[in-house]
Amino acid sequence: MVASAVHSDPFPAEQTAIVDLTAVAVAVTQNEPRVLMVPGGQGGAAASLDALPSGPLEHRHRTLETGLRSWVEARTGARLGYVEQLYTFGDRGRMRDTVAGNARVLSIGYLALVQEAGAPAAGGAAWCDWYRYFPWEDWRDGRPALLDWLERQLRRWAAAGPARVDRAARKERVIVAFGLDGLPWNEERVLERYELLYEVGLVAEAAGAGTSALGQPMGADHRRILATAIARLRGKIKYRPVVFELMPAGFTLLQLQRAVEALAGLRLHKQNFRRLVEQQGLVEETGRIVTATGGRPAREVRFREEVVLERLAPGLRLPIARAAD
Repeated sequence: MVASAVHSDPFPAEQTAIVDLTAVAVAVTQNEPRVLMVPGGQGGAAASLDALPSGPLEHRHRTLETGLRSWVEARTGARLGYVEQLYTFGDRGRMRDTVAGNARVLSIGYLALVQEAGAPAAGGAAWCDWYRYFPWEDWRDGRPALLDWLERQLRRWAAAGPARVDRAARKERVIVAFGLDGLPWNEERVLERYELLYEVGLVAEAAGAGTSALGQPMGADHRRILATAIARLRGKIKYRPVVFELMPAGFTLLQLQRAVEALAGLRLHKQNFRRLVEQQGLVEETGRIVTATGGRPAREVRFREEVVLERLAPGLRLPIARAAD
């Protein structure tokens, strides 16, 4: 008789499922992109890490979005405005640093756009600069010096592939994701870059590896969810006027430009930006003059809501000519 082998499966076949609703609430304050964070992850090793506000879907929640809004307000005191669903995150083992036991946790991520002034954080929550978690994504002052070190590490990893075809594939991924060897930097590849750094083991979430110099780590896979939201928003501002959800009722064109630059992580050509906004009829003057600009008085404008009905895709058509062009 041959004894049957005993396998230790860390993921039992019999599992329950927990649906977790996770919010990436974004604001732009003083020309910086900010995201709402709560202290501690879901428990375990993540207890000391920043996390996105979240909570389980419950029977009392009529819809997923209702549940999300309820949890965010309960945990942070902030009331969400514009909300859209991002993606469902359900990879096995993704919540290994939690106390979920054998339960399979499915996180439904949402992007929410709010104005920080109208959504003050409470209950230990805080608004944090999102470049704290992705320092290589901020090109407003030029190419981040951190990318020089990252490029060396990534090229070394690509050259260490087990076979020639693997090395070629790795090299191509690195070049495309990080805009090397003459390729342009694509600000929308946020998630692709983060997942590559995770695979190489350069970020702290990769089984405890990595270095804190590559951004503040987050609990569970919340930095991956945040990367997904940043990529979505950077792409969306090009074809939908969602950036105006982050603006006050009245603002100057310079304030609008700085908000777009904060989200995209790029400096834009001032005159080209203004010409583009005016040609598309995205704003209209309020008749007021703003003097507290730090420079010459500027005309105040507001978003023309009619533009949504006039065109199918009234966005800012980024990338336009950058400041360095």
